[in-house]
Amino acid sequence: MTQSAGVDAAGRELFVRVARKEGRSVARLRAVDYGEECVVETEVFPPNADTAQPAGPYKFADARHATAFVTEAVEALMYLGCDVQAT
Repeated sequence: MTQSAGVDAAGRELFVRVARKEGRSVARLRAVDYGEECVVETEVFPPNADTAQPAGPYKFADARHATAFVTEAVEALMYLGCDVQAT
């Protein structure tokens, strides 16, 4: 897990996952480790909306729990026919 450019000094970005279906963005999940907690920030893209809608943030005690949450979300998105990629 590496820190990505553009992340503020208070947190370390662990990973970002982007889900698309039929070429259209469906969701974006970003995990950030703040030391005392790990936060998963999410955006969803409703079918008829022009902009993303925030969901969460979801707070976890550590990166392991945040990663488990994102893994389950990614599996559900894939089951629904989305292509999920790391960015």
